Amino acid sequence: MKLVTYLNDGAEQLAFCIDDKLYDVHDANVLLPDSMEELLEFWEESIEDMRKTEAEIKSGKNKVQSFSMKKANIIAPVPHPTSCRDGYAFRQHVAAARRNRKVDMISEFDQYPIFYFTNHNAIQGPGPIPCMPDHFKKLDFELEAAIVICKKGRNIKAEEADQYIGGYMIMNDMSARTLQMEEMLLNLGPAKGKDFSTVIGPMLVTPDELEAYKIPAKPGHTGNAYNLKMTCKVNGVQVSEGSMGDMDWTFAEIVERCAYGADILPGDVIGSGTVGTGCFLELNGTGKLNNPDYKEQWLQDGDVVEMEIDGLGLLSNTIVAEKTDWSILNLKKK
Repeated sequence: MKLVTYLNDGAEQLAFCIDDKLYDVHDANVLLPDSMEELLEFWEESIEDMRKTEAEIKSGKNKVQSFSMKKANIIAPVPHPTSCRDGYAFRQHVAAARRNRKVDMISEFDQYPIFYFTNHNAIQGPGPIPCMPDHFKKLDFELEAAIVICKKGRNIKAEEADQYIGGYMIMNDMSARTLQMEEMLLNLGPAKGKDFSTVIGPMLVTPDELEAYKIPAKPGHTGNAYNLKMTCKVNGVQVSEGSMGDMDWTFAEIVERCAYGADILPGDVIGSGTVGTGCFLELNGTGKLNNPDYKEQWLQDGDVVEMEIDGLGLLSNTIVAEKTDWSILNLKKK
């Protein structure tokens, strides 16, 4: 299934997405959850009836009215995550970033997956991304995939972890690099460099939809892997390209680490980390390494960021400058 959350007169509603048309879940079957939050809470009780109802819509047995996805007010498919973590799964990105800083690849990357917690209250979907003046000091996108957890678990082994994944989404882990780099000099964070916006969407895609893309995990790794092309365009110009199949650590392995000695809950969102070439920080570093005169590029007011992943749709956002000159960088003590 492909599931979308949209606003109808200000109320959040859940819809099936079939061939770019939306079908309100509650209108199709009043017994089904009418929000993503409710679906995730009662996933095991509801998922088969959700699939049956979707199949009836596709066959024409269920005559629920459709409406255009393009005309709907689409928000994040999981509007209110219980938490949001972001992983570090792509070795190519990590190695390139370290090479560009002229430091050796860190051996611990290949020993265990890591993640950090980001601001689950800053989750948003397609549309404008409001940014403060300090955010524009090296404002960056990060091209990622993400999952949502659909049932509670604890101390889960990687071999079983894919059962806890409700679906997949595109993620743009927005980054204000000057804020990020300054605070991480104190070996804590990232925090203010990341907490203003994390974008997911435009839809949640259940694993069964991606079976045709499945590939083996990398040698020595466990869990589902998918050959899904990932791209990012800024103002119509492609700047990034990679594949979910390039993930060294699988989502199952990341979930295993997240759940060690801790509960994971329905509604937890977990990102993959940045794909190789998937941000300006890496691209600028590589460009300057090869050419000292390389002109850095960062996101600006009015820029349109479009991320696309095979099977997961296209996520579009526009950068918007807040009308203020307020700066926390100016509060630094001398």
